[in-house]
Amino acid sequence: MANKPTRDVLGIIFQNFWKSLRPRQFRGDYIGEDYFGNKYYEIPANPSIGKRKPSRWFEPADKEAFDQELTAEWEAWLRGRRNEPPTREELVKNLQIMEMKKRNAAELEATYAKGKDDKALPKQVEGPTIGTFPKYKEYEFIPGKEPPEK
Repeated sequence: MANKPTRDVLGIIFQNFWKSLRPRQFRGDYIGEDYFGNKYYEIPANPSIGKRKPSRWFEPADKEAFDQELTAEWEAWLRGRRNEPPTREELVKNLQIMEMKKRNAAELEATYAKGKDDKALPKQVEGPTIGTFPKYKEYEFIPGKEPPEK
């Protein structure tokens, strides 16, 4: 009979410690750039060290902007909803579609803004708390006081 392989617990601990001292990749690979000027980076997944998902991030064009706008294609790539980063042709095509929709919306607004009817929507003259609830004579308007006579 063959001997079963023994587990060297101290050897495994030492190997894991030694592997943890190796330098890690902190700077990612440059993947691309969007039309806002944001740059996108990725550190690929490495299952041999237990890293199953790639690390993805972006550097904004303006370092002080906390509410930086992202394109939908790059945001999907950052969140892992798509595996491949968007191509420049895809970004240009979607930008043209977005601009066309803005132009069409502006044309529709200009066409139909002239014909708005002021009587179509009733305007509320009274305040929001006064005119929104029904008033009945048998209920108190102000607790403990008689309702005002009209």
